[in-house]
Amino acid sequence: MDEAEIRQRIEHLRTEHRDLDAATAALMAGTSPDQLQIARLKKRKLALKDEIAQLEDLLVPDIIA
Repeated sequence: MDEAEIRQRIEHLRTEHRDLDAATAALMAGTSPDQLQIARLKKRKLALKDEIAQLEDLLVPDIIA
């Protein structure tokens, strides 16, 4: 992956993360929220956050001190 592809993938993952955040909030706002579905969405959000962090690490050059 080149830098442009990595940045594009990061943006896609961030968009998906925001969408999951909105979906989670909508589920929790309901009268009887589905706790299992909310837990699944939160788990997916964490996985996305981890993948974003890994991709961002690829963009930062290693500096030997």
